[in-house]
Amino acid sequence: MQWAKSRPSARFDLALSNVLGCSLDDLEGAREAVAFSGQNENGYQPLIDSIARRYDVDPTQVTTASGASGANFQVCAALLQPGDDVLVERPGYDPLLGAARMLGARTIRFERSFEDGYAVDPERIRAALTPKTRLIIVTSPHNPTGAITGAEALKEVGQLAESIGAYVLVDEVYLDAAGASVRPASHLGDRFISTSSLTKSYGLASLRSGWALSSPAVAERIRRARDVIDGTGSLVAERLATLAFGQLHRLAARAGEILATNGPIMRDFLRSRPELEWVEPHGTVVFPRIRGVADASTFADRLLTERDTAVVPGRFFEAPAHVRLGFGSETANVRGGLAAVAAALDARNW
Repeated sequence: MQWAKSRPSARFDLALSNVLGCSLDDLEGAREAVAFSGQNENGYQPLIDSIARRYDVDPTQVTTASGASGANFQVCAALLQPGDDVLVERPGYDPLLGAARMLGARTIRFERSFEDGYAVDPERIRAALTPKTRLIIVTSPHNPTGAITGAEALKEVGQLAESIGAYVLVDEVYLDAAGASVRPASHLGDRFISTSSLTKSYGLASLRSGWALSSPAVAERIRRARDVIDGTGSLVAERLATLAFGQLHRLAARAGEILATNGPIMRDFLRSRPELEWVEPHGTVVFPRIRGVADASTFADRLLTERDTAVVPGRFFEAPAHVRLGFGSETANVRGGLAAVAAALDARNW
């Protein structure tokens, strides 16, 4: 996150992982919806109701948060104590590790391998379990590769968690962009918590509208954890998020058009480059590996300094031979960025 916040800006930015940001005009009625008064003690109720309808859960199962990262932290704060163990996937998204560590928990890793298409292997999770395991964290689609974890594998993970009194947190922030008819993992049982937001799939990052779906009992624990984190969310943002849920079909269509255009461009590029190997992505990012390279950091650094193009170095996901490429932005940005990547690969000076 520090790299993402401090890196230089680039003419072509393939480090972005969200769908192109909406303008105010993309959200009909946004100007009229802004207001500074209203009740928001445990989340703005119209927003909670909208999330519940969208994901077919009871409103008592919904807790709101400041983005998906805020939801993930609130879940960790609600369920973890110092000395607990947390199982986290590798490659993995660094803030998922940081949240557990900040709360005094120990992180234990389980591998998702390129050779297996980055699938979640319940046996690897079983081998990593300890008597102190209280939470298992996965992302689906996987950040950074875009691989989706199927319900059967998640059910097995849920059974493992239940056997030792643990929970399974599934970060699904890219799921709506994947175009897959997959229900949130929270529907698999009370041991599961799903988190997401309007950021990655709908181009509404600035609203910081996130949520968690869980059992009512866990949801109550998450609300009480939020009391000491930030109290309540922004009423202005949550009013606008409620408005967005009323137009979600249109926002999803907008995102779908962007990804339907840019996805084939990205896939054609990857197929054209024999020095890259990759797993089929679902969502807005892909994580190619450069053959014969142990660490692609120099490649990413020179791409930025010499070709004004940003990609995310794989070292930030503990997979240094890779880079993460986003394809949810403007098509011209994707085309220009990929042309620069191709030129850098051809130069072989890294």
